[in-house]
Amino acid sequence: MSKLLVVEDNNDINNLLKSFLQEEYEVTQAYSGTEALSLFKNHDFDIVLLDIMLPGKGGDEVLAEIRQVSTVPVIMLTAIGHKKTVAEYLINGANDYITKPFDEDELKARLQVHLRNSPDGHQGVRKLMCRQLTLDETSYEIVSPQARQPLRLKEFEILKILFQNPKQVFTKEKLYELVWQEQYLPGDNTLNTHLSNLRKKIKALDPDHEYIETIWGLGIRLNGEKE
Repeated sequence: MSKLLVVEDNNDINNLLKSFLQEEYEVTQAYSGTEALSLFKNHDFDIVLLDIMLPGKGGDEVLAEIRQVSTVPVIMLTAIGHKKTVAEYLINGANDYITKPFDEDELKARLQVHLRNSPDGHQGVRKLMCRQLTLDETSYEIVSPQARQPLRLKEFEILKILFQNPKQVFTKEKLYELVWQEQYLPGDNTLNTHLSNLRKKIKALDPDHEYIETIWGLGIRLNGEKE
């Protein structure tokens, strides 16, 4: 069952959407932009219904932050009078829109179409990001807004583990065993060599920040804190 996030501040409309979609979707409800982003950050969704007018963070901010990390389909919910605004949302990353009051069959059809056409036929591709760098899982590169650096397979796998587990400290033994799928032998310098190469490639993209941090006596972690 596909996972749907419904973001609508009107309780009646939100509950109406859930009532006729819950047989086909696992529906999660949010009533503000801030709540929606918190849910999106901590859960995987296959598609989002996003109202334009929301308390706190508006639909434009929610859409922008979703698009920073995911290509999940987003369908805007809009009152008829907001159609001009919808054009801007479509330009900025929304996949579609539907006006309120809406036809149930039309809404279901639009949801099905966008799920079918999403990048992998189901969930949107979630980007792995830290500060201004993105790990590109299709090209095996680390990417900044200005340039890109190709990664060797094991370098990519090390970064992927760190990017997926921000702030978690990995012992060198654990990190080695996760990447190489074999027991770490004391004195083996393979991981250190890969970490050194990664630091050089990352520094070429962002010389102002340290991304791979050594916690002395404990291990390695991703340093994603903004200074």
